[in-house]
Amino acid sequence: MIVHLFSDLPERLEPNSVLQTDRGPLRVISAKPHQGQYIVQFDGTSDRNASEALRSVVLRAAPIDVEGVLWVHELIGCTVSSTSGEDFGVVRAVEQNPASDLLVTSTKQLVPLAFIVEHEPNVAIVVDVPEGFLDL
Repeated sequence: MIVHLFSDLPERLEPNSVLQTDRGPLRVISAKPHQGQYIVQFDGTSDRNASEALRSVVLRAAPIDVEGVLWVHELIGCTVSSTSGEDFGVVRAVEQNPASDLLVTSTKQLVPLAFIVEHEPNVAIVVDVPEGFLDL
């Protein structure tokens, strides 16, 4: 079956990896990249009918702890303040941007992730923002 991987970690599809679905767990037998997607065989899906039954099923994986990586689900809801103590509100979303993804705060400010100097997952973010940067 064809799988669209929305992760920077292709090891999520290594043989014997287990992915969760609303229909129960699926164990990866094999996976290979193909035109920006993956062709994946799951345990118990050796024929076309078994694969078709999983069409549009959402696959989920347990978080992988990668040193220095910021995860969107750990940023949403965090309070944001500057190194000088200025309050920027709470993270409502993370918006993709070519230079640096942006924290979208409850005060409607856009703060580049590149400015994050401290992060306590699901709690708080401290940013070192150049003076006047957010006044633009």
